[in-house]
Amino acid sequence: MSEVVRVEEHGEWRNVYVVELDDGSLRIATKNMVPGRRVYGERLFKFEGVEYREWNPYRSKLGGALLKGLVELPVREGDKILYLGIGSGTTASHISDIIGLGGSIYGVEIAPRVMRDLLTVVRERRNIYPILGDARFPEKYRHLVEAVNGMYVDVAQPEQAAIVVRNAALFLERGGYLLLAIKARSIDVTLEPSEVYKREVETLKAGGFTIIDVVHLDPFDRDHAMIYARYEKGL
Repeated sequence: MSEVVRVEEHGEWRNVYVVELDDGSLRIATKNMVPGRRVYGERLFKFEGVEYREWNPYRSKLGGALLKGLVELPVREGDKILYLGIGSGTTASHISDIIGLGGSIYGVEIAPRVMRDLLTVVRERRNIYPILGDARFPEKYRHLVEAVNGMYVDVAQPEQAAIVVRNAALFLERGGYLLLAIKARSIDVTLEPSEVYKREVETLKAGGFTIIDVVHLDPFDRDHAMIYARYEKGL
């Protein structure tokens, strides 16, 4: 097992760390909110009395987007985030580490089986609030979510951008950010991925978003892209 020789906060991504191992390789990581606990089998690194969790870009689309050159990481300590399609909590756990106990993640998941897996994660991560619900109908969980300054969306459903727009109208503040993981094949298997991305981007623009960056996630995730945008309407 490689030993850690250096850990430094990334120069541009707050609360994200670069771990250097004795074989010369570098990993990105977040400071573990729950020391000793893994979420998805990730490696744990200890350095100078602090524990860090490796952020695996092959398991987390946001981790992949950062390594593919996403222009910035908008997530900050203390942020309140609506997470649509939170799944079992892989990416959410790293966002949880970044925002800390002063922040909140409202995690919407439609699948009861996946929600059961998520509940084992949130039991010890007190800044994640799981919501069993359908992201297509945000009015049904409106009473559970406060105004947020960010959205992270990873829903394997058609009309992903339209789902974003409906939720943003209810919850996202003016100037709030969006990180949208687009899976082209979940939207329309008959179109080339690049055409799907363009169509979804136009839906976001019509719904009040300004696109800041789009990065394709190959080789970490085939036929995926991460869209980073800002909301020009807002609460």
